[in-house]
Amino acid sequence: MKRIGILGSTGSIGTQTLEVVRNNPDDLTVTALAAGTNVDLLEKQIREFRPKIACLWSEESCKDLRTRIADLGDTEVVSGMEGLIRIAEYPGADALVTAIVGMIGVRPTLEAIKCGKDIMLANKETLVTAGHILMPLARERGVSVLPVDSEHSAIFQSLQGEDPATIDRIILTASGGPFRGKKREELTGMTAEDALKHPNWSMGRKITVDSSTLVNKGLEVMEVKWLFDVEPDRIQVVVQPQSIIHSAVQYVDGSMIAQLGLPDMKLPIQYALLYPDRKPMPGPKLDLYDLSGITFEKPDMETFKGLGLAFDALKAGGSLPTVYNAANEKAVALFLDHKIRFLDIADLIEKAMAHHKNIADPNVDQILATELETYDYLRTLSE
Repeated sequence: MKRIGILGSTGSIGTQTLEVVRNNPDDLTVTALAAGTNVDLLEKQIREFRPKIACLWSEESCKDLRTRIADLGDTEVVSGMEGLIRIAEYPGADALVTAIVGMIGVRPTLEAIKCGKDIMLANKETLVTAGHILMPLARERGVSVLPVDSEHSAIFQSLQGEDPATIDRIILTASGGPFRGKKREELTGMTAEDALKHPNWSMGRKITVDSSTLVNKGLEVMEVKWLFDVEPDRIQVVVQPQSIIHSAVQYVDGSMIAQLGLPDMKLPIQYALLYPDRKPMPGPKLDLYDLSGITFEKPDMETFKGLGLAFDALKAGGSLPTVYNAANEKAVALFLDHKIRFLDIADLIEKAMAHHKNIADPNVDQILATELETYDYLRTLSE
C-alpha cells in the first residue's frame, strides 16, 4: 500500500489523482492533502479519504475548515507555506504528488525530496526554475521524480528498458491549442473566453491559456531537459492535433518509440502512482480502428513566439527560465482579467527577459527574488 500526500488536491490534477485512488483502493491511500482556497471541496475530500493532515493557504480558511470537520476529530489542519512544508515532510506519506500551480510548489517539493519521498511531479515551475537544484538533490537522496504530465510520462514510458545514452532526440508533441493554424493578425481580437476553448484536454484556466500561446510547450521543453538530461538542440516540438501520440523518443539507430492513448490525464497519473506496475483503468481505451488519421505539423514559432523564447531562456540558463515563467504567470493573469490582449502575453515575456540581468546559478532565495522582481517589472509595464 503506497501512502501519498497531494499538494493541490482541489485542482484539476489533484481531483483526478483522487479518482485514481478511488479506483485502486488496495494499492493507494491518502494521508495528507493541501489546497488553496476551496474549503467546500477540501472538506468533502477529507470526509471521504480521512487524511491525517490537511492544509489551506489562509489561516482564516483553516479556522472555517476546523469547525466544519470537528466531528471527525482526527485530521490536523495547518496553513500557509509552513503548512505546505508540513504536508511535504509528513512522515505518514511515502510519496508526494505536487499538483499545486505556481512557484509556491518549489520549497515543499525540495523539502519532500530531502525527506526521501518519491515525487509525482505535475508542478512545472519547480523544474523550470529549480531543475538545477532539484534533480541533483533527488539523485543524492535516491529519490524518484516521476512525471505526471502526459507528454513527459509518454517520454518516460518510451525510455523503459532503453539506455539513455542511445537517445538521439526527444519528440515532444503539442496539440496546437485552440488557435492552431492562425496567424498573428487573426489573433489580435482573441479573448480569454476564446483561449479557454481547448479542443482536446480539460485543464485549469491558466494551463489552458498557456496551451493557446504554446508557452505551456515551452515550459515542457525546459522540463524535458532536466527530467531526461538532454540538451535543447535534441528536443523537437511537433504539433500532433489529435492528441493521440503523447510524445516519443528517437534513438541513434533511427528507431522511434512512442506512447499512444486517449487524451485522459488519469492515465499518466495512474502510471506514476503505481509505477512500475500497470493496472486496469476504467473508461474508454484507444481503438486504432476508430482513428481517421494521425497528422503532424511544424509549430509556428513566428506567430506563437512564446515557444521560441522558451528555447532562448533554456539555452541561457541561470535565472532566465524563472523570468520566463514569472512573466508568463503575470501576463496570463492580466489576460484573464481582460487587462491585456492575447498577443501581449508573449510580448511581455520577451520584454521581461530582455530587462533581466541573468544570475548564472541561482539558489532558491534568488529564484524567488527573481520571480518578485519580474512581477514588479511587468506591473510597471501594465499600469
